[in-house]
Amino acid sequence: MSESKELLEATIKGLEEKVNQLNNDLHSKQKELEDINKPEMTAEMHDQIRSFIEDGVNQVSISDDDIEYSVEVDYDKRINIYDISLNDTYSFTSSIMQEIDNHYKIVDKSE
Repeated sequence: MSESKELLEATIKGLEEKVNQLNNDLHSKQKELEDINKPEMTAEMHDQIRSFIEDGVNQVSISDDDIEYSVEVDYDKRINIYDISLNDTYSFTSSIMQEIDNHYKIVDKSE
């Protein structure tokens, strides 16, 4: 009986490994399917865009009026700030897009 138990346990372990490999293959192919129609980007382009976004964000100044938040006092009489949000995201978006627009030629492919 112990031989059949060991054989069954080994079979289960082998099947689990196969299932894990099939799941990994499935996730890989699902990601490949998601990406199939996306335009390609080189690592250099990605780094440039990241740099443009950082530059754009650094150019935005935030005042107290731009930030909305909630405050609570907990049981230890500590003040906690939560639900922090930015009232005007347009200035961030505009600044970032301006940085990108300054470095890329935008073409209309519909023509």
